[in-house]
Amino acid sequence: MCNQGFACPTRLYVFYLYGLSPALISAFIVFLPSLQIRQSAAVMLRMRVKKHWKKISLDHRERLAALCLIPPQSAISKSFNMHRSKYFEYILCILGTLSQSLKYPCLSQVGLLLLSKVVESNPEPFKPHYRQLLQLFGTVLQDLDNPTAMYYCILTLTAMTAYTGTEEMNLMRALIPRLIIALKHLIKADQGQASDAMEVFDELMESEVSIIVPHIAEIVHFCLEVSADTTLTDSLRVKALSCIAFLIRLKSKTVLKQKLLNPILQTVFPVLSAAPPPGEEDPEDEENGDEGDTDNESPKHFAAQVIDTMALHMPPEKLFQQLMPLTQVCLASENPYERKAGLMCMAVLAEGCADHIRTKLLSSMLQTVCQSLSDNNQVVRSAGLFALGQFSEHLQPEVSKYCAELMPLLLGYMSALNQAKIGHITKAFYALENFMENLGSEIEPYLPTLMETMLSALSNAENLKLKELAVSAIGAIANAAKEKLVPYFPPVIESLKGFLTDTRDEMRALQTQALDTLSVLARTIGKDVFSPLAAECVQLGLNLTNAIDDPDLRRCTYSLFSAVSTVSPDCLSPHLTAITTIMLLSLKSTEGVTMSFSILISVLSPFPRFSVENAYIDEKEDTCDALGEIAFNTGHLMWCYYRVFQRELLNVSNETIVKTFILGISQACLKKIIIIKLPSIRPSAMQKLLGVVLPSFLEAVRGERERQVVMGVLEAMNAVLKACQGEALQSPGRLQEISQAIRDVLKKRTVCQDGGGDEADDDEQQAEYDAMLQEFAGEGIPLLASAVPADTFQPHLNELLPLIMNKAKSSCTVADRSFSVGTLGEILQSLVSVSGGRACAGKLSNRLLPVLVAGVRDSDSEVRNNSVFGLGALAQAAGPLVAQDYPMMLSLFSNLLSKEQDRRVIDNLCAALCRMIMSHMEGVPLEQVLSAFSCMGFYAGPMPNTRCL
Repeated sequence: MCNQGFACPTRLYVFYLYGLSPALISAFIVFLPSLQIRQSAAVMLRMRVKKHWKKISLDHRERLAALCLIPPQSAISKSFNMHRSKYFEYILCILGTLSQSLKYPCLSQVGLLLLSKVVESNPEPFKPHYRQLLQLFGTVLQDLDNPTAMYYCILTLTAMTAYTGTEEMNLMRALIPRLIIALKHLIKADQGQASDAMEVFDELMESEVSIIVPHIAEIVHFCLEVSADTTLTDSLRVKALSCIAFLIRLKSKTVLKQKLLNPILQTVFPVLSAAPPPGEEDPEDEENGDEGDTDNESPKHFAAQVIDTMALHMPPEKLFQQLMPLTQVCLASENPYERKAGLMCMAVLAEGCADHIRTKLLSSMLQTVCQSLSDNNQVVRSAGLFALGQFSEHLQPEVSKYCAELMPLLLGYMSALNQAKIGHITKAFYALENFMENLGSEIEPYLPTLMETMLSALSNAENLKLKELAVSAIGAIANAAKEKLVPYFPPVIESLKGFLTDTRDEMRALQTQALDTLSVLARTIGKDVFSPLAAECVQLGLNLTNAIDDPDLRRCTYSLFSAVSTVSPDCLSPHLTAITTIMLLSLKSTEGVTMSFSILISVLSPFPRFSVENAYIDEKEDTCDALGEIAFNTGHLMWCYYRVFQRELLNVSNETIVKTFILGISQACLKKIIIIKLPSIRPSAMQKLLGVVLPSFLEAVRGERERQVVMGVLEAMNAVLKACQGEALQSPGRLQEISQAIRDVLKKRTVCQDGGGDEADDDEQQAEYDAMLQEFAGEGIPLLASAVPADTFQPHLNELLPLIMNKAKSSCTVADRSFSVGTLGEILQSLVSVSGGRACAGKLSNRLLPVLVAGVRDSDSEVRNNSVFGLGALAQAAGPLVAQDYPMMLSLFSNLLSKEQDRRVIDNLCAALCRMIMSHMEGVPLEQVLSAFSCMGFYAGPMPNTRCL
């Protein structure tokens, strides 16, 4: 057996002896990249046809000649253009020979290679033969002694998956166990090929996850086995961990139901806590590593990502029950890398489990993080700083209450800027920025020390990275201090100007950060202070975009234009043509954009899909955001802006861009609606606009897989409903469609909620982001209630109310209970101003009163606050219809007042009493209430209080 590879000239000669067809040999001339192989194939083809040319049909002669005359570089695309129909007929002859060639390993390898290349190029024309191919693959995957054939078989299967129809589902599903066994053998033969082949799971999950649902346990155990094997390559282990994270993201309920959480954690924690090889460091701890490198594809990095995905997609109660014991063991370990793993685990939990941590674990977890900042090992201290940064970003406003304890620790790090290693200082700045940004006025005592440190770094530090960090920190300080930063503004702005006019290449990262901070200053320092600089900033931004071709610099320049539009929109007017031109070029640009299929797919399909590199994702995302804000503040772009967005971004496959696109459309749409509402414009114009926007929103809510995108859609739809009210619901069936979409989200029936899948979900516990999605949907109910007569909306309201009220149960989370009673209050308040609202509120009172009364007695102040508001709104909406309940409500308020400490609750109690007085004065003992007002320190701030007075 030749050991040079299956496509070396020696093996081609073997294939010749086996009787390889001229058609198959000629395909080698077209498809294979090696010049030597193509030359050998051409010689073989000449030998084959020389003696038998007359026996070959005229049709086949033409095909062979056409293929051999095409230059290899353009063979695929040109042959598709010139001989598209005949080409597929010719290629399908491969299928006829493959099934007979399996007894010859070399021949089957070549045939499967050719098949994989052709199917990868354009899978769709092979759909009529998918069943035949899948049956063939079932045989190939059992030939465990031929790993190369299995490899090309799996590549072909990967390319086919997105085009598989329901009729092939069962065949695909039956292949999964064989696929796992084949991958195990392929790992032993060639880990590089196995790593590539494992992408079949990603494609299956992305295209049709129901195929793998019956085999999730098998796939997870296989991936865990690969992840835990330290003898395998990092690439292979990363693929396995990534597959687990993807499964959790799509099928977290199934993972929990099949009791896979504990096995995953038991495997992931050793990976996360593993020490690097002797003499090496983890990439994030390396002093000379690139701090901006986001492509850290180590098993340890992806192990943390698995836990992060769990936090985002699993109920915190179920996750913490099994995860925290493992975390505590790590934190108590003598091994610094195990202590680091415990801190990293807490850090990645902060986003997805924010409410759970805030209400139950914040004090203890913060204490652990603070202790880590004085650990004797810098690896642990760095992890502690990262955890503190994550807490500061995701656990606000509660974290800011620990300002007195945390700021001295962080300022201690800042006092040794020039002595510490820059990698460690970078993490200190990350923690400091996230913490400062949310302090608000509480930053004032620390402002002189902070600004002295930052200005010193700007003027004295030789390290450009340290200057970049200081510039970024000034932006965070500005977000908190706002106008209090004015005394420091002149030296800051002079430093920024100096950085922005320096043309050296090594200044690029510092310039990008300087633009970002300049945008923050424009929004926070005060209009009077920044307006004199607005025109200069616009010109500076245009000069930079003209002189420097850099996506990060461009996106920050667009953000600066956007910020200037909030302060001085007139400064943009002379430059709007230039600004919008370069921004639209950023949207249209294909630089950094790669086709997800070969060039062939663009020939055959008018709708190619793209993947975008990170810098270009950021550029396009910020372009969308900036265009929307500029449109809103200047009144320009409008309808053409929407059309450009639709045309340029429709096929960009990236969750963040799509979300920003939708929000940008919404913002521009609102501005357009305001203009259209002018009497001189026909109402039909607004209906035309709404007829485009709202159906697209509803389609996304129903069918979009990415939860973040659906949240953005719901937020945008609510904004449109709030702006247009009844005009948005004039189209027949529109009210029903929006109500149905809200109901589907509340019942967890949408695609992004794994709805309508393999199992019912009656569990009250859910991931916090899933609860947040439902909150966005619930916010639309009061908007609908205020937009149409109560009689029109009541049938829909009757279906929606139980779904909201169910979240007020004592077993639900604080966030759910607060959302439930708050939404009920907003609905009742909406009924105040619509026709038939009083009668509707009266009918609902018997159902809502018990829920709101229980909320007033809740242990959480936010729930009590929203419940008090709800009772006041009920009294205002129903008026005399709930007069019989006034004594009970007054007694409830009296009891609450005697022990309530939260000022917000007391203020809302005053407002509720005022609503009761205004709605039915006869039911309120005014002398006693006015006396209570006096004791409470009543003031006329809230609107009901003012009206009551």
